[in-house]
Amino acid sequence: MSTLPFPASVYSARLSRAASLAADAGLDAIVVGPGPDLQYLVGVEGDTIERLTALVIGPGATPTVVVPRMELAKVRSTAVGELGLAVADWVDGEDPYALVTSAVGDAARVGVSDALPALHVIPIGDRLGVRLELATPVLREGRMIKDAEEIAELRRAGEAIDAVHRRVHEWLRAGRTEREVAADIAEAIVTEGHRTVEFVIVGSGPNGADPHHEVSDRVIEEGDVVVVDIGGAVPSGYNSDSTRTYVVGTPAPAAAERIAVLVRAQQAAVEAVRPGATAAEVDAAARSVLTDAGLGEAFLHRTGHGIGVSVHEEPYIAPGNDLVLREGMAFSIEPGIYFAGEWGARIEDIVVVTADGGERLNVAPHGLTAVGLR
Repeated sequence: MSTLPFPASVYSARLSRAASLAADAGLDAIVVGPGPDLQYLVGVEGDTIERLTALVIGPGATPTVVVPRMELAKVRSTAVGELGLAVADWVDGEDPYALVTSAVGDAARVGVSDALPALHVIPIGDRLGVRLELATPVLREGRMIKDAEEIAELRRAGEAIDAVHRRVHEWLRAGRTEREVAADIAEAIVTEGHRTVEFVIVGSGPNGADPHHEVSDRVIEEGDVVVVDIGGAVPSGYNSDSTRTYVVGTPAPAAAERIAVLVRAQQAAVEAVRPGATAAEVDAAARSVLTDAGLGEAFLHRTGHGIGVSVHEEPYIAPGNDLVLREGMAFSIEPGIYFAGEWGARIEDIVVVTADGGERLNVAPHGLTAVGLR
């Protein structure tokens, strides 16, 4: 019985598009290893191991999966089995790279997915006798534009993580450690509809000034500004990612004023999203609000990143990225401000590019949210 999140026809269309994109790029074949690309194309999840699993796609050729026989049942339970793709299985002692060579044929230009490690890339290149290229430009083009089924799953993930943010007041209070709060949040992420917890950041007081702080044993104090950045994967494998900023008790007036500017900056970037705008223009919309308020130097990172079967994927909403936005792209909008040794704040939503603008997938309150004391 299939447990795939989408009908087989969805995966068939993805494979056909990948083959077409490969042809457009002048590639005779692409070799895709375990990771987000393989999950996207045929629903096979998992990471690369020392035994080679690879999907070979070529324009006009039947896709072939090279897989250890011990993993065969797992692979056949995915779209590989439903679509009747060619399977070349192998056992320890046999040469899996020869199977890749056979599937590739006489290809002169071959691309490999960026998740395939050197452990496998080098033997494949040696067997083929060609200089391998990155297939990233082909594979990212498919994944960047979400279809209706993917957007529905991202919307489900957004609703689930919003439900967790609406419950943060239950756990976040003075006297508890960041780690204790994070444990409660992680449990709620699963309770509210995710199958896995991908990350939980609880950055209180000065720890909030580190954008990638996770958790610590610091005891949360009255007056702390607290960054809570959380996400997980729903059963389909699509991810949520949302950040809100809280204060324990009453905030200092200066902090409240600066965070109000941050909320305006985030709103400005969301409003800048539309087909035809560039990623850099959306980033600039947030950055200019902060710069005009004298907070530009406190914004330490890009405005956003794409999301789907990976938490971070293209497109990246960053200065200098002239990528033109198209309907169906999905990414975070998450400007932040950070003051070393004091506090930090970040506001993050996932936004989907629509025909005439952008749709927020996160709607939990955006402003500085006060939570109770012990």
